[in-house]
Amino acid sequence: MAGTEHNEGPGGADIGPCRAVRVGLFVSGWVSVGLGVAGIFLPLMPTTVFLLIALWCFSKCSLRFHRWLWSHPRLGPPLRQWHAHRVIPRRAKVLALATMGASLAALVLVADGWTVPLVAGLAMAAVAGFIVTRASAVPDGDSAGA
Repeated sequence: MAGTEHNEGPGGADIGPCRAVRVGLFVSGWVSVGLGVAGIFLPLMPTTVFLLIALWCFSKCSLRFHRWLWSHPRLGPPLRQWHAHRVIPRRAKVLALATMGASLAALVLVADGWTVPLVAGLAMAAVAGFIVTRASAVPDGDSAGA
């Protein structure tokens, strides 16, 4: 597949994606960090999702920025909590569910038929089920923030 080839080091060792892919991942990582930081200040904008995307991008292209984001005093704790315990904070759950509900209601009002709202509603129900079944806090006696 074009653009996803890997470079080989001495002895055929894989040293990661080609330069163009690394640059794309790097740019995507920083765009995601920017969107995640915006989510801190904008009530309906998610934060952790974008930071998880950024963390993944950096894991593929820049160990330096991956470490920076992981250990950042403000941005790192939710990433570490998700990694260790699959925690979704209660506030994020409420916002996600409210946003999905409002989106579905708007879709029902503007859709010409029932097919699109039904498919969207089923997808949102699956996502909502995933969200509500995740922990809302780190279990007692365990700290993912350290």
